[in-house]
Amino acid sequence: MTARIPLAGVIGSPVAHSLSPRLHGYWLKTYGLAGHYIPMDIAQSDLAEVLQMLPRMGFVGVNVTIPHKETALSLANLVTDRAALIGAANTLIFHEDGRIHADNTDGYGFLANLRQNAPGWDAQSGPAAVFGAGGAARAIVTALIDAGAPSIRLTNRTRGRAEALRSEFGPKIEVHDWVHAGPMLAGAATVVNTTSLGMVGKPDFRVSLDALDPAATVNDLVYAPLETPFLKQAAERGCRVVDGLGMLLHQAAPGFERWFGLRPEITEELRQAVLTQ
Repeated sequence: MTARIPLAGVIGSPVAHSLSPRLHGYWLKTYGLAGHYIPMDIAQSDLAEVLQMLPRMGFVGVNVTIPHKETALSLANLVTDRAALIGAANTLIFHEDGRIHADNTDGYGFLANLRQNAPGWDAQSGPAAVFGAGGAARAIVTALIDAGAPSIRLTNRTRGRAEALRSEFGPKIEVHDWVHAGPMLAGAATVVNTTSLGMVGKPDFRVSLDALDPAATVNDLVYAPLETPFLKQAAERGCRVVDGLGMLLHQAAPGFERWFGLRPEITEELRQAVLTQ
């Protein structure tokens, strides 16, 4: 009897823009593995039914993106500690008995990206400043705390969401008003934009970077465009900048390993293959 070919994919709405199929497809081809990875545009109202059906169709797991990360966590039978702490799932593993195992690899991808592309970066070297308080920000804040950041200055256009993170993550979080976000950059060793500002089709990132320390490491989670106006301004001030594509690549590796049985490498060839239209 021929074994079933493992299937995986990414669920979101919209999802046509996702680079994940190209990324996982590259790994499957490079390592000569049987398997397929497809994008699936699923409405929020259909998510629970779809997740119950996928394991019966031969799926071994899926990535989950906006707007399903929080709902997917609530539908899982098993949840990792980090996914529970973050409050969202981006990686689901389907067990043979149909149970859904939820994980969140965004924080792992964030740290791995900085360590690969900003050699010598150390979260403990000074305060971090984070723009945004959504699901991605929760993963980044968790990762920075785990990596030893002494404090995290957090700002969000809606202050209440930032306050909610402080109430959950404790006194290391300092909330700053969005209209006064510029001054919070003074002395920050790590600066991260987790918002969609500056992304293709989204509003511009307009916070002043005049207080930014040239010794800071600056990361933007946005990778379309690869060099955002935020990163360009930071680079012009002399900062070491890291784009958001590396996080996408690194966060994908743990899921690929669970689904297809091999830990893939993050290489320059992979970056170029994912960027090639």
